[in-house]
Amino acid sequence: MTEVIVVIGAGSIGQAIARRVSAGKHVLLADLRLDLADAAGQVLRDAGFNVSTTSVDVASRTSVQALVEQATALGNVAGVIHAAGVSPSQAPPATILQVDLYGTALVLEVFGNVITKGGSAVVIASQSGHRLPALTPEQDRALATTPVEDLLALPILAPDKVTDPLNAYQISKRANSLRVMAEAVRWGKRGARVNTISPGIIMTPLANDELSGPRGEGYRTMIALSPAGRAGTPDEVGTVGALLMGPDGAFITGSDFLMDGGVTASYWHGDLAPK
Repeated sequence: MTEVIVVIGAGSIGQAIARRVSAGKHVLLADLRLDLADAAGQVLRDAGFNVSTTSVDVASRTSVQALVEQATALGNVAGVIHAAGVSPSQAPPATILQVDLYGTALVLEVFGNVITKGGSAVVIASQSGHRLPALTPEQDRALATTPVEDLLALPILAPDKVTDPLNAYQISKRANSLRVMAEAVRWGKRGARVNTISPGIIMTPLANDELSGPRGEGYRTMIALSPAGRAGTPDEVGTVGALLMGPDGAFITGSDFLMDGGVTASYWHGDLAPK
């Protein structure tokens, strides 16, 4: 039966991972904007991949369920690359929580019901989740295990508690890695694996929005004062994604891989440390 790789988010990182894990498989590429999915799909087709495209709104259970049904109609879902999201410069706090936090939990729940034995998934989180101060054990557990439809009602996510887009983004990305750790147990019962990658500043259109936005100076400082001294590339994330989704990563599940050129190290222990 055909093996299907579902790519959610038609951006550079999702495409980079897909190119490394989708040879001989059917790629179902979904994005909120069908025109972006179609454009990315054509690039992959021109490179020899078998691709279908569709639209999806990860903040809608009906939409995500429809994507699952489309994927399972094509074959066995062997892989999921979840790279959809919005950044602090692109949306207000409520939208960031709805898309980045709730949407990711929803994707993990629904695709975890159909992932095939031997399947794997990668969720793109962010270095930002590593700069959020420690939460309480109770808050960690709530973000990891609260039923999806109850998540946004958690006290920690109340509108009067999360008022800044960057804070909404940080807590969403922290929640992504916590959620993946919890979901890895359930996915494991199906013989499947799931991990997160937390990239730093990777040169994508989203990163360019940040660099040209109100936080641009801060981002340029992060790059300059990081141990690597540069931004990353989608291909570098693709390499890690291929490891996590492929046979060489068969013993890795429920894990988060921070790849940020050392920005987080510098934030906690170096020149980027808050004064």
